[in-house]
Amino acid sequence: MELNFDRTSVSCLAPVIREVQNSEQTQEIRLTDGMPDIGHVVGAWGQVILRGKEWRGDSISFSGGVMVWVLYAPEDGSAAQCVDTWIPFTMRWELPENVPEGEIRIRCLLRFVDARNVSPRKLLVRAGIGAMAEAFVPMTADLSQPQAVPEEVELLRSTYPVRLYQEAGEKVFTLDEEFSLPDSIPQPENLICYRLDPTISDRKVLADKTVFRGNGNLHVLYRSEEGQLHGWDFELPFSQFAELDREHGSDAAVDLALCPTNLELELTEEGVFRFKGNITAQYAVSDKHLLEVVEDAYSPSREIEQKMEELRLPVLLENRRETVHAQQTIPGEVNISVDTGFLPDFPRIKSGENGMEMDLHGVFQTLSYGQNGSLQGATARWESQQPLRWEENSNMLAAPLASDAQGVIGNGQMIAKAEVPMEISAIASQRIPMVTGITLGESRKPDASRPALILRRAGKKRLWDLAKENGSTMADIRRVNQLQEEPNPDQMLLIPVKG
Repeated sequence: MELNFDRTSVSCLAPVIREVQNSEQTQEIRLTDGMPDIGHVVGAWGQVILRGKEWRGDSISFSGGVMVWVLYAPEDGSAAQCVDTWIPFTMRWELPENVPEGEIRIRCLLRFVDARNVSPRKLLVRAGIGAMAEAFVPMTADLSQPQAVPEEVELLRSTYPVRLYQEAGEKVFTLDEEFSLPDSIPQPENLICYRLDPTISDRKVLADKTVFRGNGNLHVLYRSEEGQLHGWDFELPFSQFAELDREHGSDAAVDLALCPTNLELELTEEGVFRFKGNITAQYAVSDKHLLEVVEDAYSPSREIEQKMEELRLPVLLENRRETVHAQQTIPGEVNISVDTGFLPDFPRIKSGENGMEMDLHGVFQTLSYGQNGSLQGATARWESQQPLRWEENSNMLAAPLASDAQGVIGNGQMIAKAEVPMEISAIASQRIPMVTGITLGESRKPDASRPALILRRAGKKRLWDLAKENGSTMADIRRVNQLQEEPNPDQMLLIPVKG
């Protein structure tokens, strides 16, 4: 006799790619007519832009580039000049075979940008970007539950709380603002460069919507009317929502990756900044599930055969934030700090002497005036290691978010500091044993020689194992020994024997 099983489906998104790639490109810039010859390069800055994503049959890819600004000191000793260019990038990740089309999430960051003059009229610019790609595909797993189970059959039912990705998508929104500098600080005459770091301050899932708020942190470097360079930060608050495909429960959460897709900043003759930027908010919604499965079965009085399968699900184990503190002394004599930035790299997760750790890298960029009043730029690489709480057998990634950097002058030197929020996530394929079929055999003949009670030490075995081995039931062992929980290893138990 075979028991009937009902099958219910569990749908989720499975990540088939979670990888980081780095790429580097170079480009030449020729000065336009009328610009003075190059004396030396002072500094270079950049902004990563995401243009598009594509899912092909065998791969995913993204295209974009870096907006680059190069500041140089002319050979004739005149005021520093700024030139800009666009460096295109394309990256590609191969997909496993025979996967359906799904959703792509890309996180991009600028790893470094620098420039050097190869002639009085030509610059060679080099930029490196890092990109973390996640590709999600829909999957369905079946849960099996036996129906009309006879009283003589014992079932080990277990409940697993798991968090699964349910859906992913994106919302594009625009920041369109006009703003001016406070009257108390030097007013702008020329725009040198700018950078947008969008950050999320609050995010949640409300039924069939995801709602998020944050700031577009716009950093501007400009030349004042007095001819000096200055940096200033503007906060551009935003509040957005995206329609989801279905309603989610109260335990649902959303992960967001923000990428600028287009930026424009203009300084008018009146000294007003006009900004317009498009940002893509790439979201992935996860929700909690309580999965009840039958992991084992037996009968004290009958022979049974059971069919077993493994339920495999891509479980989101954790998604947490940690703050990394970076600090580096910048060589050279500094009188006035103009601008300090930090370009964090994607950390490499590796095994260290004391367990798992993050191998951290980044580049500080500084602009300052020296003791003699000359404008000078400097870069300094920073490296560190940080212990990591590791989820075994998981795919763990860490992504740096927008950092807050500053330069502190002491004893003629600059100390650059940065606080870098790090978003750490871990996904693992959880394997859950599950009974998918039960066949009842013949009844066992009672063994007259067996005692009705067995006295034995619990040891390290579960109550279920003791009951199954000795032809008893968990309910009978609990009743006789007045147990509410699992027994202690040294506890002596009376085990009633069936039949």
